[in-house]
Amino acid sequence: MTVTRRTSGGVAAGGTTARDDRRILRRATIALSVAVAVLVFAASLAGLLLDDVYGRPAATAEMLRAYDLVALALAPALVLSVFRATRGSDRAWLAWAGLLAYLTYTAAFYVFGSSFNDLFLLHVAVFGGSAFALVLTMSAMDVAGISSRFAARTPRRLVGGILGLLAVALGAMWVYATVRSSITGDVPAGSALVEPDLVVHLGIALDLALLVPAYAAAAVLLWRGVAWGYAIAAIVLVAGLLHQISYLVAMPLQVAADIPGAVAFDPFEPVIVLFYLIAAAVLLWHANGEPRPSAEPGVRR
Repeated sequence: MTVTRRTSGGVAAGGTTARDDRRILRRATIALSVAVAVLVFAASLAGLLLDDVYGRPAATAEMLRAYDLVALALAPALVLSVFRATRGSDRAWLAWAGLLAYLTYTAAFYVFGSSFNDLFLLHVAVFGGSAFALVLTMSAMDVAGISSRFAARTPRRLVGGILGLLAVALGAMWVYATVRSSITGDVPAGSALVEPDLVVHLGIALDLALLVPAYAAAAVLLWRGVAWGYAIAAIVLVAGLLHQISYLVAMPLQVAADIPGAVAFDPFEPVIVLFYLIAAAVLLWHANGEPRPSAEPGVRR
């Protein structure tokens, strides 16, 4: 028979307290995140060093190699953010979750957007590990505490407005493209990258199913001063900024590989990067201040 008892740490079953559960969850989150960093580093290094590992089409292969280049630098950054978060840095907690969100999104292109290759199992491990680590990280995160330590002068409505603009712009662009495709029969153009139909389809699906709702939710919650708004906004902005960096890296790599139709630069990209950069920098700059007793989850400030 399971024994349930009440302790100062909370109510739990089987003789464990709520405090014990939080400690176990935190340790599991750290272990899984570090394991993901190791897997990402190994997969990225293999993708860069092994010839023709991604096969055809060549445009997708070069795009994934660009993602490998970015991920190779992010693997140690993930470990560093985990270490600093365990030392009490709120910014590190948010960066930790943002890095995992980026890795989950990007890993989907390796798993679902490329042909079968020798690194398939490794990429599946990265995808699943990143996704579950993100869930655990957000569960272990002290969202109320982190939000309460944002400075009173945090321009949350400015950041929320930028996220709302990004959500509307991204959603409207892909909705228009898909509606137009259903009328004309032409495949949507996608981005300035050279992308096969499968990658365009996957990118639009991920953006509409994940990014647009996440941006919109973060915008509304942050605008209203809800505790989760600060966390979600920081996470999607960190991940979004890294998405844009990967995009910038992928274009010249396609040009260097002589991919027909490749371009080295997207003239609209600096404006988009600026939006992400300003919003992320402004929000994270005001994190990790002094706690304010009046700050409650869900209470406007």
